[in-house]
Amino acid sequence: MAPPSKLAVATSSLTRLVKEEASYHKEMAEQEARIKKIQESTGDENAEYQLKQERQGLEETKKVIPSMHEKISQAIQKLEDEMQSNTDNGGEAPAVEVTKAEDALASAKQALVEVS
Repeated sequence: MAPPSKLAVATSSLTRLVKEEASYHKEMAEQEARIKKIQESTGDENAEYQLKQERQGLEETKKVIPSMHEKISQAIQKLEDEMQSNTDNGGEAPAVEVTKAEDALASAKQALVEVS
């Protein structure tokens, strides 16, 4: 079996980064829900410590997101370059790979717009 093309590698890289960024947003929402639950609970002597830990985790997650946006932007540029290179070389990549690349670009750009 032939190794994956540069276009396929760039596409999977971008798709993976978009999924990873989405998981950070999901994690952030879960942490915010846990913080709210801890704040609403009463009588737990360990609540202050748990609250501090959850807030720290939330802040760490928030710090990762800007770097994820940068990585996604770089991956978008790389994939666009690979698509242009493919076009310049007479479209040597299979149509399926080109379609996947276009879909990945659209979803990545949409993910960046939704977050911004």
